[in-house]
Amino acid sequence: MNESWTSLVSLLGILALCQSRIQEVIPTELRLAFHNFLKRALRCFSSSCHFDIADTDGVNTNELYNAVQLYLSSFVSGSGSASRLSLTRARNSSATTFGLSNNDCIADVFDGVAVQWEHEVTQRQSQTPSWRTLPYEKRSFKLQIRKRNKDLILNSYLDYIMSKANDIRRNNQERLIYTNPRNDSPGRPWESVPFKHPSTFDTLAMDPEKKRDIMEDLRDFAAGQAFYQRTGRAWKRGYLLYGPPGTGKSSMIAAMANFLGYDIYDLELTEVPSNSELRKLLMKTSSKSIIVIEDIDCSVNLSNRLRAPKAPAPRSYSDPGAPDAESGGKEGNNNTITLSGLLNFTDGLWSCCGSERIFVFTTNHIDKLDPALLRSGRMDMHIYMSYCSYPALEILLRNYLGCEAKDIGEAAARELREVVEKAKMTPADISEVLIKNRRNKEKAVSELLEVLKARAERNEKYGGLREECELNEVEEEEEEKRALESPKEGSDSEDDSCKKVEDDEEKKAK
Repeated sequence: MNESWTSLVSLLGILALCQSRIQEVIPTELRLAFHNFLKRALRCFSSSCHFDIADTDGVNTNELYNAVQLYLSSFVSGSGSASRLSLTRARNSSATTFGLSNNDCIADVFDGVAVQWEHEVTQRQSQTPSWRTLPYEKRSFKLQIRKRNKDLILNSYLDYIMSKANDIRRNNQERLIYTNPRNDSPGRPWESVPFKHPSTFDTLAMDPEKKRDIMEDLRDFAAGQAFYQRTGRAWKRGYLLYGPPGTGKSSMIAAMANFLGYDIYDLELTEVPSNSELRKLLMKTSSKSIIVIEDIDCSVNLSNRLRAPKAPAPRSYSDPGAPDAESGGKEGNNNTITLSGLLNFTDGLWSCCGSERIFVFTTNHIDKLDPALLRSGRMDMHIYMSYCSYPALEILLRNYLGCEAKDIGEAAARELREVVEKAKMTPADISEVLIKNRRNKEKAVSELLEVLKARAERNEKYGGLREECELNEVEEEEEEKRALESPKEGSDSEDDSCKKVEDDEEKKAK
């Protein structure tokens, strides 16, 4: 054994001596050229090729590096090939992001082709003075693929990574809800606050089959960029939510935003003075957003032209009481938005100055809206938000009581199924009964049955008279809303509006 170790040490000494002699005899430039030649020769016989994606291109940040980092984080947590992972969490985010640690590797498969990623971190050499100080560590991703697959997947694979990274970034970032301020606030077309609405399609009290259709339509829209480009259509879609008050129209909008990860622009038409300002607001909206106009029949007068009486002069669609567009518009706000301006907003040339936008209008009276506003291309999908059905009631029981319909007893479930359709109560009314008794399931179910039965008996007794009375009450509330939103100071119209509100209150009191 001792002789073997002695021979090995002697051999190493001879090799070290030979290396030193070679370095003395052969110039450094020649040795480097030979080393590079040897690497190129070995590369010719190799079946793989390598690509480096550095964190910077010398001055600017490499967006492809950031995209690869986000993309690998989407599946690296569940991969068994990575031995070490780094964990990060963005500000105001509840999602934990996984990433490759320094000098670790992971495998991926794209279109049936295997690729290998390695995260390489090395120390930078001494930095030369410059206007921009670089990090002390140089980070890069190394992509290894087979040569025969280079042209097949390289470009499409990198495009796929960029697309996935954008989706991940949008889901992790804080979503916002915007509103347009008063028209006397120049330079601020939109103001925003964080959007924290918890409504989802799982909690939405609605027929499950109808929800699946809406979710499928939203998925097709979000993934339809190639389709819209191929057919020459603007990448946008319109939804009209209509039905009685309290049926969940606002909750539906929040569920759509949470489902797609889009921001919301809540447009208040009464604060927009003209069609040109409306176009400017549209230009300031971002892609991947939902533009909402709630209670459109209350905001401005967009009533059905076929049912409206003909006037000799051109009529403004800003206010029911305004004789024409030149008289000042919606009371004191000088609001001169016309139906034509709103149609161009949703389906004109200016509506194409962005991509992946959804327009959502809500109304309690679809029959009051002009047919031009309802046609396909402007409002592509009409969604009726109906009274609470039994499938929707099951969702409410699960949301507020934490139980399924089968848990409340077969007899109670059967009674609920029979009476809920006759009662014609909105999900908001039923939710109020459940939420105040949420700590006592038996009491909540029994009280809900009493309320539903009482409402069903009243409907059967009065028939269509009750529905007509409720409709009149809704219309009175909407008229009061119009009058109180934009009062005209220093004019007779203010006195008339106030007098009308007082008369309505007296009627209700009687």
